[in-house]
Amino acid sequence: MLEEFGPEIWIASGPQVTAALGFNYPTRMAVIRLADGELFVWSPVALSEELRAELSSLGTVRHLVAPNSLHDLFIASWKQAYPEARLYAAPRLQQKRKDLVFDAEITDEAILPWTSEIAHIVMAGNVITTEVVFFHAKSGTVLFTDLLQQFPPRWFGGWRALIAKWDLMLAPEPSVPRKFRLAFTDRQAARAATERLLSWPAEKVLMAHGTPVRSDGRAFLKRAFRWLTR
Repeated sequence: MLEEFGPEIWIASGPQVTAALGFNYPTRMAVIRLADGELFVWSPVALSEELRAELSSLGTVRHLVAPNSLHDLFIASWKQAYPEARLYAAPRLQQKRKDLVFDAEITDEAILPWTSEIAHIVMAGNVITTEVVFFHAKSGTVLFTDLLQQFPPRWFGGWRALIAKWDLMLAPEPSVPRKFRLAFTDRQAARAATERLLSWPAEKVLMAHGTPVRSDGRAFLKRAFRWLTR
């Protein structure tokens, strides 16, 4: 199930999930092996025995990360499977998931066990969700959850296809959906965060719902966020 995406980073696809209004989404997670052998699991998908076996060959699952308040569907089952792992929440998720005890909220100022290897930026000012974007320096990979999306042309049908087209979910390359653009009520905060992430020496860009960008990542990100920075 795990596909190597770069040095010390792997990706895995999970089952489709159904969101609001019956929109079906594919799911994707990433696993990063830290220098001490511990595994950083980003946006976990459904956990299977096959996936558990592959993970055990890589290292010890120690950090379970929910990068926004919309990607928490499977986090509880992972905590149950790996009780020694620590749970990390994007801003606003702890208020939603009062059934879970998180070890830390990921703020801009937070110094976390992986900070020397994986940088992060909080994309504040969005009323839909506050997403944390990560940068794995060793592989040159930026990780987005929902702020960048791209679906195959015929993924949606009927009226959902019309909405997806309007929402830029069917664009030729991954884009920031129009609903997220409109939901940035604090453009100044969003622009400041974007300028910081554009300074990363990105080679690749990974997202939960979309075709990964495997080269010229920094140039791609400049195109993807031109609507905000120009």
